[in-house]
Amino acid sequence: MTRTVDDVNAGSLLRGWRKLRGITQLELALRADSSARHISFIETGRSTPSRSMVLHLAEHLDVPVRDRNALLVAAGYAPSYPETALTAPAMTTLRTGLDQLLTAYEPFPALVMDGMYDVVAANKGVGLLLDGVAAHLLRPPMNAMRLTLHPQGLAPRIRNLGEWRGHLLERMERQAALRSSEALRGLHEEVAAYPAPAGETPAGPDGRTDGRGPAAAHPYALPLRIEAGGRVLSFVSTATTFNTPMDVTVAELAVETFLPADAETAAVLQGAV
Repeated sequence: MTRTVDDVNAGSLLRGWRKLRGITQLELALRADSSARHISFIETGRSTPSRSMVLHLAEHLDVPVRDRNALLVAAGYAPSYPETALTAPAMTTLRTGLDQLLTAYEPFPALVMDGMYDVVAANKGVGLLLDGVAAHLLRPPMNAMRLTLHPQGLAPRIRNLGEWRGHLLERMERQAALRSSEALRGLHEEVAAYPAPAGETPAGPDGRTDGRGPAAAHPYALPLRIEAGGRVLSFVSTATTFNTPMDVTVAELAVETFLPADAETAAVLQGAV
């Protein structure tokens, strides 16, 4: 959603989110148990929505928590959701829980990222993959996308870089659109400009890129195949977010875990403990 200097009221912002989601005023009205006329009046500024209506429409438009605050401010109300630093005392229980989760997942890699893919916590399993990465990519805040796709990062050791790069870029593009984030678009443009692999054989229906048949197929998910310690390890990843977050920081956190995609990878990691 492209915003201009005219986007200063809640109505115009809500219209932008509605168009971004690709639904009509009537569809939004039906979802929100309202009327198309009322939605039109709100969007054109002829009617000022109540605080509860702003939040109600934002919920049905799947507006991110950070942007719900912006909608409230534009409508003349105070923000509803705090943005608490993860290092704040109020977040102690959350940090402890995340640390326990990451430790329990060892020796398999797991990390926690914020909304810009900056790594805020990681376990020892992640460290096993970082050998040879340039020092400037490891300085805080370590960014997972730069770390993975930069030519001085993990990229040279990723055996299926073309596929994995495409997956990550599509993921970032989708998130930037869903959140209407210029910062994420900027990060996407940066990492997309990193050198792409040349001449990689497209993956066949068996999931392999080396043309040697189905032995390493992972039909249930795209694997990350990366060289580490002289071996090629294979992982499938999951991303977990918090349900019904009431804080901007928490809403943008994601726990990324890497599950061994074959017995060989599991054995290597178990032996590294």
